Order: sequence, then C-alpha cells, then structure tokens
Amino acid sequence: MKSAFRNAYLTLCRDPINPNPTSSFPCLLNLLPAISTSPPRSPFPGAHSNKALRSSLFASLCSTSMAGGEANAPEPCSSLEKQFEAFRCQLDDSGNIRERIRVVVMEIESASRLMQASVLLVHQSKPIPEVLEKAKAQIGVLKELYSRLADVLNACPEQYYRYHGDWRSETQTVVSQLAFIHWLETGTLLLHAEAEEILGLKSSEFGLDIEDYLIGICFLSNEMPRYVVNQVTAGDYDCPRKVLNFMTDLHASFRMLNLRNDFLRKKFDSMKYDLRKVEEVYYDVKIRGLAPNGESIGDQGIQGQS
Repeated sequence: MKSAFRNAYLTLCRDPINPNPTSSFPCLLNLLPAISTSPPRSPFPGAHSNKALRSSLFASLCSTSMAGGEANAPEPCSSLEKQFEAFRCQLDDSGNIRERIRVVVMEIESASRLMQASVLLVHQSKPIPEVLEKAKAQIGVLKELYSRLADVLNACPEQYYRYHGDWRSETQTVVSQLAFIHWLETGTLLLHAEAEEILGLKSSEFGLDIEDYLIGICFLSNEMPRYVVNQVTAGDYDCPRKVLNFMTDLHASFRMLNLRNDFLRKKFDSMKYDLRKVEEVYYDVKIRGLAPNGESIGDQGIQGQS
C-alpha cells in the first residue's frame, strides 16, 4: 500500500497539471478507491505534527506579546490634561477681563465723542470759553472711567501691555482732545505728566503710555490747519502766526525722537504737511497785508527739510 501511494504521489508531482485528469492519470484514478480505504499519511514523517507545533507556538507567542503590550500600554497622561485644564482656566479668566475692559472702553469712547463734538464747535467761531466749558464737563466722567479701568487691571498685575490694545485708540483720541482744549486755553502744549494728572492716572500702576500720548499730540496737529483757516475766515489774522510758532516748535521737538516705521512715524510725517498748510496760510495773509504790523516769524518754515 505504501509503494502504491508513493508511486501515485511521484507521478502527480512529475507530470504537468492537466485540467482533464481522466485522460492524463488513468492509472491514478484506478488507485483512488484503494487509497481512500486507508487513512492518508504524509509522505514526510512528522510534517503534520511539526505544523501543529509551530501553530501552537505562534499562538502562544502572540498571546504573550499581546498581554505584554497591554501591560506596557501608557495610561492617559494626567499631566497633559492638567496642562490644558490650566490653559482653559487662564483663557476663561482672560476673556472675562477683556469683557470687563470692553464695557468700560465703550463708555470712554462715548464720553470722548461728546467732548469732541463740543470742541469742534470752535471751528464755527463760537466763543471759546463757552466751547471749553461744555467740553470740559466730560473730563470728570473720563477720570472716573479710567479709575474703573485701573481697578479691572489691578486684578491681573503686571498684565498692562497684554490688554493695552483694548483701550489704546480711545486713549489717543482723549489725549488729542485734552491737548486741544489745553492749547485753546494757554497756547502751549499739554505735557505728558499733566495729561496723566487730568485723567487721574499713576505711572507706577496704570499710567499713560508714551506712544499713546505722542500719537494723541499728532492728532492735535491734524486739527490745526482747519482751525487756522476758519479763524482767518472769521477775521482773526493773527491766528496763523500763533499756530505756526506752536507747530514749528512741536515739529522740532518730534525730530529729536528716533521713530521707527510704524504708526507713530506715519503720524509724525503727517505733522510736516500740517505745518506746511499753516505756513501757506500765514504767508498768504502776510502777502495780502492782513497780518498785524511788525509781526514776523523769521526763519520758521520747514522748506528743505523734506
């Protein structure tokens, strides 16, 4: 029986595969009943047992590897969760502070608009004392609002410049209005320390940023050409001389600063054109003989400085 099975196996391995087995292996088909009567054995002793051994060994290794992987798998990183939880709390606190700042800033903007509406009446040749009295009524309101803003910032010490951008533009407008009122009263420039005192600010805690002050002064310069033209139209021919003296000194003072290419530098460049406009009005008045006799500005222009 063994010899018959061996012969059939060697014949099958040696002959090519044919889809029509009845024609290629007639003798093999005759042997099938005899082969099927006894349990088949592998031509290679121990093949099935080795295969079973390998299968069981592979399954054992896989189960061991999976068990070890589960044991060594990293647990959820609690430190990472704590970090982002701290971030969430910080962002929530920052958002609450910004919301409180925004409420106060909106009121500052409203008071600033009322002050500006009053100050602009000076361009209509209204009596200056009357205009200033109405405009200065908002100073007390602004002082109280900046006090509230300082109280909000006290809740987050050393975070002034983190939230500074939330009230920056409004502060610049306020400074320009205060400087214009001060110039109309005294004919001089409002100093930085004087602006802080008017608004009730303290440099050590919640002060007036220097750039905000300088930009506000530049906004003041933008108002001067319009004021000069309106005053000359109303018959005040000495106004161009006074404004030209003031703006010439102001422009010379700004030239002492080493300004970068930012918004402040652009506003300073605009001051030069404002000064030229005032200068043109003065010379026009002078040529027409409308300026008071004996008044001279000497060499106060900025020709050749551009």
